[in-house]
Formats: sequence, structure tokens, C-alpha cells
Amino acid sequence: MRSSLGGGRGGVKNAPVIALTTDFGLEDPFVGIMKGVILSICPLARLVDVTHGIPPQDLLSGCLALEAAAPFFPAGTVHVAVVDPGVGTRRPAVAVRTARALFVAPDNGLLTFLAEAEVEEVRRIENPDLWLHPVSRTFHGRDVFAPVAAHLAAGVPLERVGPPAGGIHRIRVPRALRDGDTVRGEILAFDRFGNALTSIRRGDVGFEPGALEVAGRRVPVLPAYAEAPPGEPLALWGSTGRLEVSVREGSARRDLGLKRGDPVRVVP
Repeated sequence: MRSSLGGGRGGVKNAPVIALTTDFGLEDPFVGIMKGVILSICPLARLVDVTHGIPPQDLLSGCLALEAAAPFFPAGTVHVAVVDPGVGTRRPAVAVRTARALFVAPDNGLLTFLAEAEVEEVRRIENPDLWLHPVSRTFHGRDVFAPVAAHLAAGVPLERVGPPAGGIHRIRVPRALRDGDTVRGEILAFDRFGNALTSIRRGDVGFEPGALEVAGRRVPVLPAYAEAPPGEPLALWGSTGRLEVSVREGSARRDLGLKRGDPVRVVP
């Protein structure tokens, strides 16, 4: 499976970083198999697991995970992301270049977090010379995405992946809405601690927020978890720059009965 194709603009030098984001979990061998494929093609690759805990088929959670992680990787990183409800169908797959990275993924909205201004080039993944064969109808992570990412990291030019695409498919990512002296948003996702990530970013709030209304409760916006008494809810600015709902030493998801789409409102 070793690539014999030459280097070019799509490649990165020496020991390239390949970052993996999937909904595969770690109970099955799928992630390890993808890594084996990558290392067979690009043995110098440094493999980094962003997460394999995306809820199954949850495109929005995958998109948010990539949004949070990608800015902190070195320039030249190749991201391979597989959350793929349409695996085995005719849904397209893409390789996307930005100024800092390459992204290899199904074209199903997983890369929505990339602003249109960031995207420098999009190619449809259509060159079977870069795949494993036979191609499984259920495991494109192994047979398409992992080998394409490895070939790109090994120096294969991006144009060898396939023809240009006009853009990427985008899903709706809810945003905050200014409403007089308040800002409205909604819950987007949860982390393993049960903290609720909201659609409200720092730039959406033109005042110092005093409280967040959620699930019929008014909870204070505090600078840190420890500022609230144990077992009490609070809101705070999380590491991704979004407002989060938490319960100190508890789970906002469980203790407040929260779910995706629940409305939230920031007040002074």
C-alpha cells in the first residue's frame, strides 16, 4: 500500500501530523484498523486522536468537536474525520485545503465549522488509485478516508484526489440572536461531564452577563465551577468560547433534565 506518487503542494514534510475524529468509539477495532492503514502508507505519520466519542451519526457534535480542536494543531496537519450516516451511498467525499490544514471527510456537513473565507480549495475524492480495494460499503474510514489522508500526508498533491468541487455541504448550526437587552440561544451538545454547550459565543453578548435562563431556572454566570456551591447550577464561558451550563460536581444534562435544542437566554 506504500505510495509511489510524488510530493507536491498538498503534502507536509518530515513527520506529518494526522488527526482522527470519528464516532467509532474504542470498543471495536475500527480506529486501530484506520491507524494501521495510515501507517502502512505513511509510516512517519504522527497520529493524534481528537476524539472517537462523537455520538453515533451526530454530525453537529462532530462539527463542534472539529471546531474546538482544529485551531490548536500545527500548520500542515491532515485531519481525517468520519461521522458518516450515508456510508455506502452516493454521498460525496471531499478533501479541503485551508491556509493551515487539510481535511478529509464525507461531504455531509461535518466540515460546516470551516468559514467560507477559510476554504482555499475543495476536491471531490474520486481517484480509486488512492483507496484500498475492494471498498467496503460499511467502512469507508478504512478504505477511502484513511488512505487518502495518508497519501496526502506522504506528499501526494491535492489535485490527485479528484476534480474540483464548488464548495462543501453545510448543515444548520444554530446561532445566538440579540433580543433587546438579552441574547437568546439554544443548547447544542454535551460533554462527558454533562456540561451543556450553547450557541452563544462571547462576541454575541455586548454586555457582562449576569445570569442565564434555562429550563425554567435562572442561574448565575460565574468565572469558574468552584464559584458555585456543590450541586448548584451555573453558567460560564467554556474553553471553546461558548457559554456553557453546568452543575458543580454534577451533570447539567441529568440534574436539570436538559436536551439539545432547549432554549437559553442571557440577561444582564
